[in-house]
Amino acid sequence: MSFISGVGLTPYGKHPGKSTLDLMSEAATAAFADAQLERGDIDGLVCGYSTTMPHLMLSTVFAEHFGLKPEYAHAIQLGGATGFAMAMLAHHLVESGVAKNILVVAGENRLTGQSRDSAIQTLAQVGHPVYEVPLGATIPAYYGLLASRYMLEYGTTETDLAELAVLMRKHACMHPGAQFREPITVDAVLGSKPIASPLKLLDCCPVSDGAAAFVVSRARSNEFAVRIRGTGQAHTHQHISAAPSLVHFGAAACVEKARSAAGIRLADVNYAAIYDSFTITLTILLEEIGLAPRGGAGRQAREGRFNHDGKLPLNTHGGLLSYGHCGVGGAMAHLVETHRQLTNRAENRQAKNVSLALLHGDGGVLSSHVSLVLEAAA
Repeated sequence: MSFISGVGLTPYGKHPGKSTLDLMSEAATAAFADAQLERGDIDGLVCGYSTTMPHLMLSTVFAEHFGLKPEYAHAIQLGGATGFAMAMLAHHLVESGVAKNILVVAGENRLTGQSRDSAIQTLAQVGHPVYEVPLGATIPAYYGLLASRYMLEYGTTETDLAELAVLMRKHACMHPGAQFREPITVDAVLGSKPIASPLKLLDCCPVSDGAAAFVVSRARSNEFAVRIRGTGQAHTHQHISAAPSLVHFGAAACVEKARSAAGIRLADVNYAAIYDSFTITLTILLEEIGLAPRGGAGRQAREGRFNHDGKLPLNTHGGLLSYGHCGVGGAMAHLVETHRQLTNRAENRQAKNVSLALLHGDGGVLSSHVSLVLEAAA
């Protein structure tokens, strides 16, 4: 058994003059205060990678910078799935007795710390070095290809995708830390700049500065801890040219592992935190997992099912699409928001009767999947 005893999150957007270590420190300090723990209580550290500070030993560099002396330290690289993979690792480390309190932290100055061209080139390296990268494809291009195939297969429309962008912006408008807090409409999404057909600018997450952190503990340290009840992973491919399918991925199998470990039914879940790097990412994951029917995610968003006051609240902080995406810390913001929802501390975004949450992240081009089941601790 393990608990997420505290969380910390910076606003996402522009943080001029702040480095990766500055942002990570800010989030970690907030997580310690939330968990009611001191630096000396932390005996484990797990951190993500940073594209603006690609140090080979980022975990111990951060430990030195922040004044930690962990008995266990580890840095992880799994693309967008890294945040949840770190939570999964910390959970198992705590359960196995390796550490009592593990700080999980990631962040970077991805928006202000590198040029646009540098960011594009770095992210494009997710493609196969021989069969994909030389063709000049970028991450949006890969997802645009998937979107075209998925829309053909299941009848999803560009309007359906736009509904999810509108929903994420609606939720972000209620969060003071979100990068974008101006309402948008379906027409605005459809009329935004083409990026990689059929994806347009507002179908894509932004690049952000920011950081997130949480503490995974063997025992509760305050009155509002959240328990990690089940976890799972699935890895079907790395490069899209080697994917066994362009419409079926590892999300369903991954969630099944986490669900089985937790001993719950999918129908028991009353809050969802799902990776949303693009509107098509969110669409595919919601539908493959079974939280929406194939071809129906956009319609259900339009009908209000995923609103913060709907039947299944989804990404109530605004997700990657509107809260922002600072690399590894991007999906970790989903976990921070889930923690706040489960502990009834989400302020004006608070959903009713939230007690059991499903989180799912993916890395690469829907290639690596990690799922978590979290519950409010009694």
